[in-house]
Amino acid sequence: MASGDLFEVPVRAAARLCGVDEAGRGPLAGPVVAAAVILDPQRRIGGLRDSKAMTAGARERAAQAIREQALAWAVAEASVAEIDHLNILQASLLAMRRAVEALQPAAQFALIDGNQLPVLAIPARAVIGGDACEPVICAASILAKTHRDGLMRAFDAEYPGYGFARHAGYGTPEHLASLRRLGPCALHRRSFAPVRNLIGPAPRQVA
Repeated sequence: MASGDLFEVPVRAAARLCGVDEAGRGPLAGPVVAAAVILDPQRRIGGLRDSKAMTAGARERAAQAIREQALAWAVAEASVAEIDHLNILQASLLAMRRAVEALQPAAQFALIDGNQLPVLAIPARAVIGGDACEPVICAASILAKTHRDGLMRAFDAEYPGYGFARHAGYGTPEHLASLRRLGPCALHRRSFAPVRNLIGPAPRQVA
């Protein structure tokens, strides 16, 4: 049996299987957000797919349906400070762990999008491309994406001039131009090269 199939049988039989995904690994600014979802087999939600393949309106409608009809859902973050201290991969896994641990009722198994697993108290399986093929991960992808987009729209008013509502912190030409013009704000990830190059190297972290 391949290691990736280790939990295949119990996962599929689990009464409380959660899907887990994150949003915001690539941006230059803002937290990374993870969501965990347990779908209710008695309340099917149609149209679940990779959040990146959906329009903003379709994502918002799906997110509302998930919040209303899922058996359980939770959203968690890792902050900019945690990203700079830990690195973006470890911060993403931390946000995933926080989301899973916040589920009520608790999950019994987890399907995690990608090829890395957070440290969890329950069995888990990594699924590469899971946000495009596993409905429960698709649901988590939708919640994580819509939650983070909402955060960045709110930050746009708090930190005007960067265009966060339009690009959500990603390194678009508009964002890079405003970063050069205004300099980094508190939302910017100092460990990311385009930001670090403007302000010099981040202080070395002592293990």
